[in-house]
Amino acid sequence: MLDKRILYAPADEENRRALMGELFLKYPFLRKSCIGESLCGREIPMVSVGEGRKVLFVCAFHGMEWLTTLVILRFLDELLEKVYKKGFFCGIRANMIFRDRMLCVVPCINPDGVEIAIHGAKSAGEYCESVCRIGGESRWQANAAGVDINHNFNAGWKALKSLEMKNGITAPAPTRYGGMSPESEPESRALARLCRNTSFIRALAFHSQGEEIYWSFGDYSPEIARLQGELLAELSGYKLSEPDGLAVGGGFKDWFVETFNRPGFTVEIGRGENPLQVSMLDGIYERLKQMLIISIIM
Repeated sequence: MLDKRILYAPADEENRRALMGELFLKYPFLRKSCIGESLCGREIPMVSVGEGRKVLFVCAFHGMEWLTTLVILRFLDELLEKVYKKGFFCGIRANMIFRDRMLCVVPCINPDGVEIAIHGAKSAGEYCESVCRIGGESRWQANAAGVDINHNFNAGWKALKSLEMKNGITAPAPTRYGGMSPESEPESRALARLCRNTSFIRALAFHSQGEEIYWSFGDYSPEIARLQGELLAELSGYKLSEPDGLAVGGGFKDWFVETFNRPGFTVEIGRGENPLQVSMLDGIYERLKQMLIISIIM
């Protein structure tokens, strides 16, 4: 198991680097690449394992949702240990999974937002003053520019901007502001570029909280998506839902579904108030691990 002192601590840049370093030492077959950099110049790494049809996991779109990173890194560690030892994971022979599947994991797509949420505005560097001005350090979800990464994709863009205006969201803010244009932010551009350059058969975006799984986006969802979503919901005990209001449009899942007509899911882990506490990690992970393995192979 990963170092508990780090695994059960907020997943800031230092701790993520330590956890990922431990994974690479333990599993030499694990590969690392960089998909881009954040506004503050922080690396956005991706780790991958296996060969064949590709599945994408993306974590920490929002600053306070760093527990998603810990859940997926813990899953990756346990799964890779079973692969390394040719053992079973949730009743499935682990080393067989990656003969025709590749899992790609972006542990933190919004590293600046996570640093601000955990350590405050000072971690935004040259953007410290603007972070303080547009909302201080309280309950920070956006990137260092005050743009909500999960509202910055070109899906239902006009409708989303209209809703933002109706709700008085007209400028950079700690949450909900989608930016001046789709992919205006380096984080969303990096993720969109990755998906355009890589043929993923499905993508899962991990958020917190609510114990829900969102699967659809208008008329763009492929027929198989609901069936897959129902399976993921049954395995996790989460509710299969359709978002409404400001949660519709502009999101990565919405964009992935519309752009590629392939299944995309938003998984809202846990229940409570963000940021979820690390004491919840074990319970959330145990509830989700069967769902996670099936989401790779289904």
